[in-house]
Amino acid sequence: MNVSDSEVVSAILNDVGYIRTNAIDDADIILVNTCSIRENAEIRVRGRLHVFAQLKRKNKNLLIGVLGCMAERLKGELAVQEKTVDLIVGPDAYRLLPQLIEQSQRGNKQIQVFLSADETYEDIIPVRFDNKGVSAFVSIMRGCENRCSYCIVPYVRGIERSRNPESILKEITEVQHKGYKEITLIGQNVDSYRFENINFSQLLSVVAKTFPSMRIRFSTNHPKDLSDDVLHTILQFENIGRHIHLPVQSGSNAMLQLMNRGYTREYYLERIKTIQKAIPDVAISTDIMVGFCNETEENHHETLSLMEEVGYDFSFMFKYNERSGTYAARNLKDNVPEKVKIARLNEVISLQNTLSARSKEKDVGKIYEILIEGMSKKSASEYMGRNSQNKVFVFPSPEKLKAGDRVLVKAERSTPATLMGSLIKKL
Repeated sequence: MNVSDSEVVSAILNDVGYIRTNAIDDADIILVNTCSIRENAEIRVRGRLHVFAQLKRKNKNLLIGVLGCMAERLKGELAVQEKTVDLIVGPDAYRLLPQLIEQSQRGNKQIQVFLSADETYEDIIPVRFDNKGVSAFVSIMRGCENRCSYCIVPYVRGIERSRNPESILKEITEVQHKGYKEITLIGQNVDSYRFENINFSQLLSVVAKTFPSMRIRFSTNHPKDLSDDVLHTILQFENIGRHIHLPVQSGSNAMLQLMNRGYTREYYLERIKTIQKAIPDVAISTDIMVGFCNETEENHHETLSLMEEVGYDFSFMFKYNERSGTYAARNLKDNVPEKVKIARLNEVISLQNTLSARSKEKDVGKIYEILIEGMSKKSASEYMGRNSQNKVFVFPSPEKLKAGDRVLVKAERSTPATLMGSLIKKL
């Protein structure tokens, strides 16, 4: 979502004559688009701001801005503590950036951090950062109303609002004309998409049908909202990726209730069984949090056992850290020791490495269609791409290929992270 928002910001500034530069010493304006979902992200932003402050000592006219969720969450604190920051702009106020920059250039510090009840950027065609022209993000909805007890997102992203499907199709058309081969429909909870009488499964069907030559992905789903209609739509269209990201956070009912996730372990596992039955070749990934308030060793082992039962293909794993302003911060005690959190996280990571290895081993000997994203990071003689299940393939080729080409590759061997294969043919 932040990549997509940054592309929107670039489009807004391009329209008034600004040009994006990759050379930091050439910049007149540096904008840091921030995330507040975990403390580490904010710590990294503070570190970057200190680096940029040194640049400002050399260039007195340099403007520095903080955008996004951190601007929304810490607006007053940032204004006081970060003296070299000229602009603090929340995620729904980017249209005002040209005026705010102009006022800041006159020496007036600017803060704009309102949240909107409407989709504020649906008529803007973002400037794409992927210069290979392979994959693009297309935002379909913003905001979240689930109010998980640990999560800051509803407070910094606002209420759910969905984008007009006509503007979504228009943006994808522009993306396709620029040569992109894959899009990912994104939102805080894509299953909550609803515009008038169109829901997410219907939107997904229209997109897949309208753009049959493009690979369609989507993220993120919520376990309590993912419908059977979405699964049927995936099965109906070959160009929809066979991958579902379904965050579980914990395998313990006690933790799920405390987190206010809105489902039980049993309900989640039933949804997994339904997904795997409906789409036999599906890959399932998840988010897992360890060390939430009051988590016991038994709760932790329930998470490990759920991971084993599902057999996730890959996961995003992290330890809980309190975010001020959330229900958990106001009402629950962050009482799991840091050493215990780290130990539990390492156990989760170790198990996921085992599960990922098993998942990749099952693919060995099979042939997949791969969308090439570029050269392998480790070898200039090998190409890298992903299959429909979003699994990474690396393979050599006797013929010259380029990013965006589609090829058939046979999986020959695997690691927990990668499948190594041999080229069958170019499509």
